[in-house]
Amino acid sequence: MLIETAGGSITCDPWFLPQFLGSWFVFPRNDRLDPDLLAKVCHPDYLYISHIHADHLDERWLVEHMDKDTTVLLPGFPTGELERTLRSLGFHRFICTTDREELRLHDGLTIAIHTETSITDGPGGDSALVVSDGVSRVVNQNDCRTNDLDALRRHGPVDLHWLQYSGAIWYPMVYEESPDRLRELIAAKVESQTTRALRYVEAIDARAVVPSAGPPCFLDPELFGFNLITGDEATIFTDQPRFLAALAADGHDGILVVPGTTITLADGGIRIDHPMTSEEIDRIFTDKLDYLRDYQADWTPWLEQHRASWSAPTTDLLATITAWWEPLMRSAPTVCDAIGANCLLRLGDLDILLDFPAREVREWQDEPHAFRFEIRRELVETVVAARAHDWSNALFLSCRFRAWREGPFNEYVYNFFKSLSEERMVRTEAEALRKLSPDRGGIADETIVIDGYEMQRTCPHRGADLAVFGEVSGDDLVCTLHGWRFDLATGTCRNADDRALRIRQLGE
Repeated sequence: MLIETAGGSITCDPWFLPQFLGSWFVFPRNDRLDPDLLAKVCHPDYLYISHIHADHLDERWLVEHMDKDTTVLLPGFPTGELERTLRSLGFHRFICTTDREELRLHDGLTIAIHTETSITDGPGGDSALVVSDGVSRVVNQNDCRTNDLDALRRHGPVDLHWLQYSGAIWYPMVYEESPDRLRELIAAKVESQTTRALRYVEAIDARAVVPSAGPPCFLDPELFGFNLITGDEATIFTDQPRFLAALAADGHDGILVVPGTTITLADGGIRIDHPMTSEEIDRIFTDKLDYLRDYQADWTPWLEQHRASWSAPTTDLLATITAWWEPLMRSAPTVCDAIGANCLLRLGDLDILLDFPAREVREWQDEPHAFRFEIRRELVETVVAARAHDWSNALFLSCRFRAWREGPFNEYVYNFFKSLSEERMVRTEAEALRKLSPDRGGIADETIVIDGYEMQRTCPHRGADLAVFGEVSGDDLVCTLHGWRFDLATGTCRNADDRALRIRQLGE
């Protein structure tokens, strides 16, 4: 998404290359953009990356095409992963934003970035962008699941609301279920994601809604069945016309866009210019099978080369994972206890058992387990070689695996796989402790000391553990999980009048 105003331009989440082990491709395809338009995308005044999933942070494309002098608008995330990643790609100009606070970039151009830091999206978090030129306002929510449904609206009336509406997860397609049960789960998932999107639409109440941030398409023959073509496929990846129909049925105006579409807000009106005829756009969806087959033919050589790049088996895979994960298990007892069972990784010629109760990784010897993943070994070798600390992003979103579980969904299994670094696991353990503390003695009544100040251990905002998330910054104590600030002298919250922190300076 490229936003152009008199006060400057912002490129948002530029995604062009296939991601997630060559599984996800942009749909409709954007590899044929007008060169002049592509030049504008590559040379904006500002770059905004909403979060670090690969369909938003296209690292290789950014390295090869994006102007590194562009100023990056950084969401106020609790970790520095996004900034470190972008610096490693060559970017060197950054503006650090504060959660939900409006920032004037130029005369007439203001932005506000809203962050969400639920472990559901990994400890790195997700974000949404509000942009105004003083006359019009655009909300780019992408796939950020903001908990405060009214927050994005509080900046003022919204003209365009861009948001995700389609699935962006592997569930339930990869799970071992009967065909009938799988259909039931898929129908429920599609209904829930559509309902959630419509709730955001109603809360923001924009003049028009633009379905965006999905769906991908799947061109690898092994995954081609995940494309929704006739409507009978077992997939959660619905498409734009279906969501536009849901919008219309709910009384909302929607705008169908394809790569290259321009929406102009001027003189109180909305003008839409497409890069192709309406008949050509219709055929993308009405003749989707032919469209995807042509797209697939163009990218087959790339797919073959990519699959050939996956890592070959090594002799020390088990030892590498053991040395990597056992210290993480020991540092996250609450997470491991919340999982409370063994998890089996079946890699073809190697079966690895993750014994969470014992905090051990070892070769499987037919022990019972409550969770199982069947994955091609070369895929695991590839993400291990890359030292990927978020397997949700690096592996699971590829949909190139099968899964089984004995009982209901256990969020802590995937939270573990999203947190395969010390920095991430510390925060994941703190979040688990916060959520489960009523059953574990609690931390709400404890006090801690940070830089000579004694304070309550939990943040008055959402109960985050300040032993992990608390930092002294100038005259404030900052909870870095959500960016809330408290006056060190009085404990007064600078974000809300009713959320004071109990705090005192030692020695007084």
